[in-house]
Parts: sequence; structure tokens; C-alpha cells
Amino acid sequence: MRASVIQIAVNEDESVEARRRRVAAMVREQAGADLVVLPELWTTGAFAYEEFGREAEPLEGPTYEAMAKAASDAGVWLHAGSIPERDPEGPLYNTSLVFSPSGDLAAAYRKIHRFGFDKGEAVLMGAGTELVTVRLPATTLGLSTCYDLRFPELFRGLVDAGAETLVVSAGWPERRRSHWTLLAQARAVENQAFVVACGTAGTHAGVPQAGHSIVVDPWGEVLAQAGAGEEVLTVEFDPGKVATTREQFPALKDRMLGLQSPRRP
Repeated sequence: MRASVIQIAVNEDESVEARRRRVAAMVREQAGADLVVLPELWTTGAFAYEEFGREAEPLEGPTYEAMAKAASDAGVWLHAGSIPERDPEGPLYNTSLVFSPSGDLAAAYRKIHRFGFDKGEAVLMGAGTELVTVRLPATTLGLSTCYDLRFPELFRGLVDAGAETLVVSAGWPERRRSHWTLLAQARAVENQAFVVACGTAGTHAGVPQAGHSIVVDPWGEVLAQAGAGEEVLTVEFDPGKVATTREQFPALKDRMLGLQSPRRP
């Protein structure tokens, strides 16, 4: 399986519309990949809180349309990162979109754990309540977004739902980059799954981004990692290694405690 992780630079001197066109072109350039992954809130910047309301879109808005077309043109499964979604009957949500190679929406995931400690995203956006998996021909994806990475119970729930490849779309700050790498490897080891984690580059509202998107195998080995700037990280891996790892070292079978349901808003 070939995955292309597009670490997008989000800078204030580029309009959302221009970035949307540029990213769509980058997705089209990944024709031949099985999976393409984009980062969190790349249209606005994950820390550009004042832009969330101004740039919020309905689910099937301009980013949806551009990414559906790009996925179809490239013939790839596309995790299109997340957008500030405006629900006509509720609050904003930090919502990830996954498209099939035909351009159809395969899944939408509303971020469960909102970052901000009673500020920023934590008060501006509603919390999702559902774990989401997506079945691809070669593997089953489990979806998560940025701050979710700190909550292992979410990932254990995704594994219980059949996930073999855990995808993390993020806008992770540079000052906590060591946590980003550490947690990505921890989620891979404890769940005996691949982790494909895509972050942003650039600076969001004065907050430098970590970059360093990473792909980790079920033993915790780093298969590939990006640098700090904008780049496309491409890696090939064998999804069958998940079953092999879980058979050779069947730690998941020794679990004694079940997953508690995510807290409802």
C-alpha cells in the first residue's frame, strides 16, 4: 500500500481560495497512491480561531467539492483533512472528510476532543460523539484529529471497530513536537496498528507548526518522517503486517478492561 502524506504550509499571505486550488493540484499529483492524507483545518489554520466563523462551510461546501473532484481525478482514497463545518441546525464542528477514488464521500468525522482548555476550539466548536472507520480494499482506517492523539481510549475503540491503520490529521504546535512523535509511536505500539499522522507546516495565527508528519508501523518503528516545511511524504507499507504482529505478539487478546464510551457534550 502506498500512502502520500501532504504536509501543507498554512500562511496568512495566501487566501483560502488560493490554498484550496493549490492543495487540489497537489492531490492530483499523487495519482498512483492508494491513500492521500491532508492535515487538520488547512483552509484556515488550526490556531486561527477568528477565522473559524468567517470561513466555516456546510459539509458539502467548496472544500468538499474541490477535494471530491481531486480524489476522482487522481483515482485515490483521500482523507481531505478537516474543515470548520457549519451545521445549519447547530454549532461549528471540526470535521474530517474521506473520499473514495470515484469522488464519493466515504465518511465524515467530527472531532471528539476539542483543544483549548475552555478557550479557542473548545468553546467555538461542538464535540463529535461517534467513532468513525472507513473500509479500504487493503485496510480499515480509524479516523482521529490532532488533540484526539492524547486520548488512547479513542484509538482502542477504533481498533475494536476493526481499524488497522490509524489516521491522525493535525495542526500540532512546534513547542510540543516531541509529544507528537512520542504519542504517534505509542498509539501504534499499544494498538498494534499502523499510524499515519499528517500535520501542517507554517505558522497559524502566530503559532509555529510542528510539521514532522510521520508514518509508524505496528511495532512502533518509524517508516518515514517529514521535516518542518511543506512537503509530500510518500511511504509504502504492507497492511498485512497488522495481522502478523497481532498473531506473533497477541497482547490485545489479554485485555482485561473495556472501553468506556466517549463523554457526551
